[in-house]
Amino acid sequence: MAIPKETLDIIWQIYYYVAVFSTIIFAIKLIIFTFVGGDTEVNADFNTETDTDTSFGFISLQTILAFFMGFGWMGYAMLKQFGQGQIVSLLSAVGIGLVFMIGTALLMFSVKKLEKSVKKDKTTAIGKIGKAYTNFDPKGNGQIEIAVNEQLTVADAVNTTDETINAFDNVKVIKVENDILYIEKTDK
Repeated sequence: MAIPKETLDIIWQIYYYVAVFSTIIFAIKLIIFTFVGGDTEVNADFNTETDTDTSFGFISLQTILAFFMGFGWMGYAMLKQFGQGQIVSLLSAVGIGLVFMIGTALLMFSVKKLEKSVKKDKTTAIGKIGKAYTNFDPKGNGQIEIAVNEQLTVADAVNTTDETINAFDNVKVIKVENDILYIEKTDK
């Protein structure tokens, strides 16, 4: 049984509009939220204390949009470019849509796994030599540059002595309390 041309015209237009609409929304979501910022499925907060969580699910706005992109473009191509019938076009469109959806979900899950948990244990700086980053008045506050967990860090510090410490002077960490480094000037 042949399908009337008017019906085929309506079907390929549906595929086409689904593909165009979902592609535009997918691109807008990707561009705006990636470059401008915003809340996306993948949280890019890199200073968490635990391993990544499994809150990203298979069904999300991103994966649904990917499904409809693949579905629409494949359905359109099967009808208009390859001259296939409705059933073959529909099956191909659903199959490619699922491939797009699974691929997007796997990519987003992989990106989520890239989040690195970094917990800086400032007690590792006790006894280490760093440089004053700012000037310190006697018993005053400021910042120092020092290696914490083998990573160069600028940290808040308190001068424990009665002498002035100038920026770029060598300082030694003598204790850590409430995430604040307590320092003294050193000649080393």
